[in-house]
Amino acid sequence: MKKKYRVKKNEEFQQIFKQGESFANKQLVIYYVPKKDQHHFRVGISVGKKLGNAVMRNQIKRYIRESLRQLESHIQPDVDIIIIARKPTTSMKVDEIKNSLKHVLKRTSLYRQ
Repeated sequence: MKKKYRVKKNEEFQQIFKQGESFANKQLVIYYVPKKDQHHFRVGISVGKKLGNAVMRNQIKRYIRESLRQLESHIQPDVDIIIIARKPTTSMKVDEIKNSLKHVLKRTSLYRQ
C-alpha cells in the first residue's frame, strides 16, 4: 500500500475518531468518515502496546495491510478508515484477519461486491 493512501498525522486520527462512525467485532474496530473528491481510500492502523512486543505489533500491521491490499478493489474509494487491532489478532493468520476485516467492512457498507 502506497504511503499516500495512509492516514499518518495525529490530527487526522483525532478528526476521524470524533467525526466518524465505528463498528467492531472481536478482532478489529473500524472508524470511518466519508471524504468527498477522494479517488482512493486512506487507512490508518493502530496496534496497542498491550498486544505484544514490537515484532508482534509490526506483524499484525503487515497482515492488516496485506488484507487491505487483497480487498482494495472492493472497498469504497471516498473514505478515510482507522483500523484498531484487538487481542485475538495476535494469534491469527493473514487469511483470518482478511476474513475479519471483510466482515467488518460489509457491516459498515464500505465493502462492495
